[in-house]
Amino acid sequence: MKSLKIIFFGTPEFAKTSLQAIHQSHHEVVGVVTVADKASGRGQKINQSAVKVFAVENELPFFQPEKLRDPEFLEEIAKLNADVFVVVAFRMMPKILFEMPELGTFNLHASLLPDYRGAAPINYAVINGEKKTGATTFFINEKIDEGNILLQNEIAISPNENAGELHDRLMEMGAKLVVDTLNGLAENSIKEQPQPTVEHPKNAFKIFKEDTRIDWNQNSEIVHNFIRGMSPYPAAFTSIKIGEDEKVLKIFKGSFEKSEQDKLPGTLEIDKHQFKIFTKNGLYLPEEVQLEGKKRMSLKDFLNGFQHFDHISMF
Repeated sequence: MKSLKIIFFGTPEFAKTSLQAIHQSHHEVVGVVTVADKASGRGQKINQSAVKVFAVENELPFFQPEKLRDPEFLEEIAKLNADVFVVVAFRMMPKILFEMPELGTFNLHASLLPDYRGAAPINYAVINGEKKTGATTFFINEKIDEGNILLQNEIAISPNENAGELHDRLMEMGAKLVVDTLNGLAENSIKEQPQPTVEHPKNAFKIFKEDTRIDWNQNSEIVHNFIRGMSPYPAAFTSIKIGEDEKVLKIFKGSFEKSEQDKLPGTLEIDKHQFKIFTKNGLYLPEEVQLEGKKRMSLKDFLNGFQHFDHISMF
């Protein structure tokens, strides 16, 4: 089978897994492009992307341009004479860059396009209670996530699976799909297809802090799906009062019940054995939580931390 020369563009662990799969295939990675190192945390420690760490460990040439239109960067990339660019979890690319390779530039997206275009496809598939999702490789064009489809694979979503667990499964499946796409392009055996026209495609916009608050006025199952769709990151939260203090409580895991009840949504019942929050049509039972200023813990450990429960309430 023909070997292709590839430049890989990506940043997080999700992308690194695809880069690793390409590196282990018969194709050749001639360059890696990733985000610039950033200082973060209290000590302003310099953090390198997962993709850069892999490139360094495997002695792959890498680039960290501030601007993708930088003439010197474009010149260096052109010199590598790659057959195809592969993009996984990276930023928008200018036309002058993605049109450079002879075979084009393709992206791996963690959804069954055209549904869930955008920054958070895995989260929203879980939040919306989807029974299935998948991964798609497609040629990049000037519109976000709208290029012609190359390959797609489908995967079932388990009823209690959270976004993190689904992320890890899609990361592995997507890496294989990337290599399959490269093999198909090498053999000219893939026929690209325009994305189906959907009047109202489901969107996966970027999630901001204000989007992560739990709405207890929703049905129990909707609350359950929202919490697992935000878990473990960015994490769904609610607010509780402990004494006179207002605290943020992140909820990572739990179960729900549907039942007739006369409690107002958001009402809290708590004792040394249980923690119930009432919803529109039942209740939610947290199992893993994190109180503001504390570490993530099981419900048992959380309840053990309080001797008196009459001073804890929702607000």
